[in-house]
Amino acid sequence: MKLPFFNKKKNNLNLQEEWNSLGELYASKVNEMVSFGETHGWDKWKGKEPEDKRDHLAADIINLLKEANKNKSVSDFRKNFPPAHAPFIPYFEKQGQSIEQLHYISSDKIVFVTGTAWQKRQAYLLDGRNLIELDESIQSIGKSKRNNIFAFYNGSSITTTKGWEGEAIASFNLVLTNQVSPTELIPFNDGTKVLVVSAEGIYLIDRNEERLIHPVKEEDDDDEDWSPNIDMENGTLSWDNQYIVVGDQCSNHRILDSNCKEIGEVGPQSEYPHFCLFAQDDSQLITNSCHFYGGITIGVKSEDLEGLNIEPWQESGLFQVIDDSMRVYHGVAHRDIYILGDAGGYIRAIDRNGTQIWRHFLGSTISGMTISDDGNTLWVASCAGIIQKQSLGKGHRDNQTIGNGNHYEEFRLIMWNGESALFW
Repeated sequence: MKLPFFNKKKNNLNLQEEWNSLGELYASKVNEMVSFGETHGWDKWKGKEPEDKRDHLAADIINLLKEANKNKSVSDFRKNFPPAHAPFIPYFEKQGQSIEQLHYISSDKIVFVTGTAWQKRQAYLLDGRNLIELDESIQSIGKSKRNNIFAFYNGSSITTTKGWEGEAIASFNLVLTNQVSPTELIPFNDGTKVLVVSAEGIYLIDRNEERLIHPVKEEDDDDEDWSPNIDMENGTLSWDNQYIVVGDQCSNHRILDSNCKEIGEVGPQSEYPHFCLFAQDDSQLITNSCHFYGGITIGVKSEDLEGLNIEPWQESGLFQVIDDSMRVYHGVAHRDIYILGDAGGYIRAIDRNGTQIWRHFLGSTISGMTISDDGNTLWVASCAGIIQKQSLGKGHRDNQTIGNGNHYEEFRLIMWNGESALFW
C-alpha cells in the first residue's frame, strides 16, 4: 500500500534533481554571456545563446506548485524548485495577463490592477502574501509623487484621497473624458488635479475643466477628422509638480510648466518616444525612445528645461546617454538611481551618469513597478501575469538567479487567466 507514495516521492526527487541541475547550468551560461557582452561588446560574442532545456518539466512543476499552494507548503516547494521563466512561456502566451499600476501603500502592502487599458480590469490589494480583491468598479489607480495622495477612476469620475482609504480630497465628475481608458493616473501632490494618460489623449483634470494637453492640434490644421488618439502614450510629473512631461509615438517629449505652457522639448534619440521620469530630487529628467525591443534613454538637467530644444537623432552637449539598449516600459526613481524595466524582461538600476549598478531578469515585458519608501523592497510585474517581490541587497536565494544584483526573491505571485492565484 505504500508503494504508490514511495514512487511519487522518488519521482519528485528525480524531477527536483533535473530541474535544479538544468536550471543552474542555464542561469550560469546566461550570466556568463551577458557579462561578456556588456564588458567586451556583443559583436565579440561568438558563442551560442543558452537554451533552457526544461520545457518538458513545466507541466509537472505547475501541478506541484498548485498542490503546494493548496497544502500551504509553498516555502518548501520554493526551496526545492526555484522559479524560472523560459519553461513556462507557453503558459504565458495562453493565460498571461498584464499587471499594471503598482503602487506602494505602506509596510508590506501594495495595490495593483490586472488587465490593460482596453480590457476589463480588476484591482487588488497585496498585503504580504494576503491577496484581496477590491471593488470591481475601480478601473484605474494612481499615486502622487509626494504626500501619499491616491486617485481612483471608476469610469465616470476620479476621486483623490489623502492616503490609502483616507479622507476624500476632491471628486471630478468627468464629461469629455468619461470614455477614456487611462493608461496611467498621476494625482498632484495636493490632490486637486490629476494627470490622465491615455490612448485617447493626455488630459489635466481639475475642478474647473478637463483640459487636453497632448496632442495639441495646430491652429492652421483644418483636418476635420483630427482626433487626439495616440500610440505609445506616456507622461510624468516632476516630484514638486512644477513640470509636466508628455509624449507619444509621433511626437517629441514635450515639457510643460504647471500652467500647461510648453517650455521645451526633447527629441527621440532612438525612434519613438516611449517613457519619461524625473529623478527623485528633480535634478534630472530622463526620456526613453524605442525601436522594436531596443531603445535609448537620455538624461537632461532640470535647470536646462526652460527653452530646451533637443533635436531628434542629433548629438548634443545638453544631454547624456543613460542607457543605449532598453525599450523602457516602467521605472521608479529612488535617491540617486533609476530602476528601469524593459521589453525583454530585464530590470536595471542605473545612476544619473549612466552607470549600471545592477541588472536582474524576470522575463516578459515589464508592465509595472513600485518600491518601498525606504528603498529596500521592490515589486515588479510583467505582462506574463507575474508579480515578483524582491528584498534588495539581501543576497541571492538560489543559484538560478539571472542577473548580478545581490537581491533576494521573496516570492512570485502568478495570476493567470482562468486560474486561481498561485504563490511561488
